[in-house]
Formats: sequence, C-alpha cells, structure tokens
Amino acid sequence: MRSFKAIFKKQVKDTLKNMGTLINFIIFPLVAFAMSMIVVTDFEGVPTDIAEMLAANMPNMVTMMAAIFAGMGLIPAVTGIIAEDIEKKSLQFLHMAGVKPAGYLLGVGGVTFLFSIFTAVAFGVISDFGGRDFWIFVASILSGVAASIVLGATIGILSQNQQGATALAMPIALILGFGPMMAQFNDTIARVLHIFYTQQLNVIADYLTLGGVETPLWQSFAIMWSNVAVLGILFAIVYRKKGLKG
Repeated sequence: MRSFKAIFKKQVKDTLKNMGTLINFIIFPLVAFAMSMIVVTDFEGVPTDIAEMLAANMPNMVTMMAAIFAGMGLIPAVTGIIAEDIEKKSLQFLHMAGVKPAGYLLGVGGVTFLFSIFTAVAFGVISDFGGRDFWIFVASILSGVAASIVLGATIGILSQNQQGATALAMPIALILGFGPMMAQFNDTIARVLHIFYTQQLNVIADYLTLGGVETPLWQSFAIMWSNVAVLGILFAIVYRKKGLKG
C-alpha cells in the first residue's frame, strides 16, 4: 500500500507538470462539442424520407470522439509513462524493491483513470443522454479507459525506450480507435472487432442512441471487462519477466 501511494503521488505531480498530457484529457471533449455544433441536424424543408435517411446516417460526434479518446488517445500516453520509467531504470528499482505488478499498475494507471473521470463526465454533459443513459455512457467510456490503460502499460513494458514505445503503440491505438468507425461500413470488420473493447464502446453508444442493438448491454460490458482482465494478466506476466531487465 505504501509503494502504491508513493507511485500515485509521483504520477500526479508528473501529470500536472506535463501540459501535453493534461491537454489530452481536455481536447477530445472540446473537439466533440465543436464538431457537434458544426454538423447540420436541421432538415427543415427536406422531404421526410430523405431527412430520416440523413438523420440515421449522421455520425454522433460526441460518441465518436469518446470512443477515440478511450480507445486511442490514452494508449500512447500510458505507454510513454512506462517507457520513461524503463529508460530511467525506475522500473528495475521498483521491481527489486518488491513492488508488485498490481501496485505499480494501480499507481501509474490510477492517476490516468482519475483524470479520465472528468473527461468522461464532460462527454456525458455535452451528449444528448440523460438519467440512466448518462451514467451508462460514462461507465462505458471509463471501461474503455481501464482497458486502454492496461494495454498501454503492457506495450510500455515491452518497449526498450520512449521512441520504441511510441512506434509500437501508435499503430495499435489507431486500429483500436478508428476500427469501430470502419466497422460501421463493413460487416466483416465489425465481426472481427466484436471481441475488442473499442467496438463494444461503439455498440453501447448505438444501444443508447438507437434504443437497442443485437448485443445486450450486459454482454458489451462483460466483453470490455474481459479485455481488462486478459490484458491485466498479460501485463503481470510481462512485468515479472522484464522488471529486472528494465
């Protein structure tokens, strides 16, 4: 517990000093808000059938940017934090001091998750969801955040330095972040991505927007947290194997 507190406090200070990291938590809701204001939703004067078709195919900028934030924006950030610890030999020291994988991950990832709560609530506020749907939307974003934190940490552990970490994290983040957008136009991609948390974040958004989809709500959350569990096990294995070599 003492090591967790020390890592957590250190990471809070580092995050508050890093303007680039802080902007990451602010820019996505701001872009979502700006884009939602720009997209035309008033179809007055347009024939009813055409208006319905346009409305059905009009992307929801808030849910889209929320998925990109949770599925793409955080992975390189967390990867960079871990890679920095490896470069500075901090990870090796912590491992030799007996810091467990769970303690290290909670200390580093807990700060990112804490800041992400404010971002998730901001997305909820600018969305059209209210009441129960608001909290489901926020919970889905935070579920995606949890998975991205563990994935980013695992990629960071596998990297030798920050440059290598970025090179490895960005392609994975792009696939997970933009994959669900492509899945909307391709059923094969949708089936492949169905087991990944970013696609389920999109499914939950569709559930809230359209009033129901093929995948039950509980199943989407189960898939997302299964991703967290599997990635957590992978992180623990890699941490134990590479900790002393960090």
